[in-house]
Amino acid sequence: MNKVLMKGNEAIGEAAIRAGCLNYFAYPITPQSEVAEYLSKRMPEVGGVFLQGESEVAVSYMIFGAAACGERVFTTSSSPGISLMSEGISYIVGAECPAVFVNIMRGGPGLGGILPSQADYLQATKGIGHGDCRLLVMAPASVQEAVEMVMMAFPLAEKYRNPVIILGDGLIGQMMEPVVFPDHLKSAPSNKDDWATSGMETRKSNKRNLVKSLYLDPEALNAHNLKLKAKYDRMKEEEIRYVTYNTEGDYSVLIVSYGTMSRVCRSALESLKTQGLEVALVRPQTLFPFPEKAVFDAASKESCRHVLSVEMSMGQMVEDIERSVQGKRPVSWYGKCGGEVPTPEEVMDAVKDLMRT
Repeated sequence: MNKVLMKGNEAIGEAAIRAGCLNYFAYPITPQSEVAEYLSKRMPEVGGVFLQGESEVAVSYMIFGAAACGERVFTTSSSPGISLMSEGISYIVGAECPAVFVNIMRGGPGLGGILPSQADYLQATKGIGHGDCRLLVMAPASVQEAVEMVMMAFPLAEKYRNPVIILGDGLIGQMMEPVVFPDHLKSAPSNKDDWATSGMETRKSNKRNLVKSLYLDPEALNAHNLKLKAKYDRMKEEEIRYVTYNTEGDYSVLIVSYGTMSRVCRSALESLKTQGLEVALVRPQTLFPFPEKAVFDAASKESCRHVLSVEMSMGQMVEDIERSVQGKRPVSWYGKCGGEVPTPEEVMDAVKDLMRT
């Protein structure tokens, strides 16, 4: 396969097409507007549909409508836009429809700024919509990984009949890297005849399919939520993804970091190694489900004395790390917000400070 140099946002749009998604509805917001710009030209070329909604709220319900018909559909947005979509996302979860959302995060809270951030971690993993609502959350560390996660997200959404969200920071959307679009990640849509509102004549069926999230009977709603919880539990059993670095030997500090911030941590780790300082790294590729056992096992190593969460947020991942570590090691945080990206040297200084304690 030939590599193509592409901007992250454009590669995300092309990856969705290669995955067999021909429906894209969106509203522009930096730093991901290039996805819409790219697909406004590309979708008509492949017989797909590009539609700009009048708002992110409207887009979320366009997604709901297409997903309820069993169509592969996705959108991209950035932090405040995802907030506006959150009601629609909860409806989509409640109605058990597959869809893919991509959040190229910007700083916050409020309007914030357009530079890279990871400050939507808690929103994506714990507060994406009202009710007992969860999404499978994936976090790429490169443009290539963003391509692969987008292509994986559609069959995963169909597997669970539940939305998947890909959480990247502004760097993922704006930087250019060589990418390939793996043929083995192309997939045909799964069977939708037993649930989608695609028409009885189309399905050659006498059975009406009803997509809904309204359950006025409390026992019925409770049963529905238990059914959804079983899906989330299954995600925890089958979909945890992570990468470890330098966890085989002895180390005194374990770093947990995700996305492009983890790449900075990798550089810091290699530089520390040249100074004779051993540090390990666990990089979650799924934020929900979180790789609790991997973090626990790495933190439980006899040589490990500290765990450090490095994020472009005010420590939103810390509580998941603390839950994973189960009190075996102290957990600290280092990071920045507002668009500043910690340098490898700053991460090295934070690690050395821990080593001195």
